[in-house]
Amino acid sequence: MGDSIKPSVWIFGDQLNLNIKSLEDRSPDDCRVLMVESKQKISSKPWHAQRQHLIVSAMTHFATELKEAGYEVDYQFAHSHEHGLKMHLDNFSVEEVVAMEPSSWGARQMLERLNVRTVPNTQFLCTSEEFAAWSQTRKNIRMEDFYRWQRKRLNVLMDDMQPVGGRWNFDADNRKPPPKSAKPWPLLRSFPLDETDSEVLQRLPDAWGSAPDGTWPINRQQALERLEEFISEGLDEFGAYEDAMLKDQWKLSHSCLSSSMNLGLLHPSEVIGAVEDAYRSGNAPINSVEGYIRQILGWREYIWGLYWLWMPQYLTSNALKADQPVPPVFLGKAETEMLCVETAMTHLREHGYTHHIERLMVFGNLALTAGVEPRAMMEWMWASFVDGAEWVMAPNVIGMALYADGGAMSSKPYASGGAYLNRMSDSCGDCFFDPKKRVGDDACPYTTLYWDFLDRHSDFLRPNHRLSLQYGNLDRLTDLHQIRNRATEIRERLRKGQL
Repeated sequence: MGDSIKPSVWIFGDQLNLNIKSLEDRSPDDCRVLMVESKQKISSKPWHAQRQHLIVSAMTHFATELKEAGYEVDYQFAHSHEHGLKMHLDNFSVEEVVAMEPSSWGARQMLERLNVRTVPNTQFLCTSEEFAAWSQTRKNIRMEDFYRWQRKRLNVLMDDMQPVGGRWNFDADNRKPPPKSAKPWPLLRSFPLDETDSEVLQRLPDAWGSAPDGTWPINRQQALERLEEFISEGLDEFGAYEDAMLKDQWKLSHSCLSSSMNLGLLHPSEVIGAVEDAYRSGNAPINSVEGYIRQILGWREYIWGLYWLWMPQYLTSNALKADQPVPPVFLGKAETEMLCVETAMTHLREHGYTHHIERLMVFGNLALTAGVEPRAMMEWMWASFVDGAEWVMAPNVIGMALYADGGAMSSKPYASGGAYLNRMSDSCGDCFFDPKKRVGDDACPYTTLYWDFLDRHSDFLRPNHRLSLQYGNLDRLTDLHQIRNRATEIRERLRKGQL
């Protein structure tokens, strides 16, 4: 095949692996690679500094890796993805352009419009088509059922078609509050920034949050090192404290592998395999191993499946008619006396990351009970986290955290008062607000807003049998009028950045 009629393989910034489907059965001799660094994409959101650096640096390093493997790479600096393709076609005689299906609905629509041929996305263990077919066999599309189906069909943590340890779920062993006394937590070794990182930082716009410090893997070798580090140092105690929150520990024993999987530097199958191997060899307990595999094989794949099942209408879901803006404290434009929020924001500002409970029960819980508009909250979380993506944040924020889909995803809202935060974090003891109080100047905003949330949405939520206990308790309150007044004040102060 002559150079003039080579097909071009368009590789996106979350497909950074030589084993992707679009490169399958190809060699440097029979294709050319296109990569596009889009100014429009970079300027489309107020990205966290570490997030925008991670993606652009990983793309740039992968382009070098491709060149070292012998591929001809056309790395376009363009106004938009579409403009990058046009410049590529102007510069080369191209037989056809092929790409692995992108991870966003909008990008797939763009490729269809541009007549780019796509091949299936192979970065997940359950395709969107397989998930859709499975969902049609279910009355309710619940993660637990999907997770068990995944375990069986892929033979993960199974012994003769039975779950290892005799149970599907070891969550009961994985809900410990933070330890009372200080204990050592595994540290993350940082990866030194190189000359390519410096060049990337020079061409990127200023962004909020702490500058990149080598925390996040930008190539496959670093991602494999981080995986090995987690298996040997973090997995053992991951399970027990996976829901705990500490002021001085931004990650505890969490793996911090999500960004590597979401960029394609790691495949979920190799992460799951390494974790299961640790259990089979006696190097990690079943509660940690099952809990972690549940997050990847269950939750992550479930989120991917729901995104493709429900897009694009899902982005406009707003069953509770929430209309408040993202609070200034989340935007870094205000301080707060809520210590749990200040702690989570410090973690986010410094690392572009918080673990899942701070995301759900600090950020999500406050946004839910205060009535923050779902799409705006999703866009903020997408821009703020190093592992963010539309497919990640749409179901997680709109569905799970904000219940904006009216229960299509979760059987009840994840609303909670201060009692949960007091049990699972070390923030409440030093906080101005009292988690036990519903009213008064020092009443915990979470506690006040929790009861007000149930009251405001009583017509919609009361028929849910999973909330019968909560509504029974609400009906016994004698200070509901005071709660309503206090909640109105809290929402107003939160909106103005004065809470």
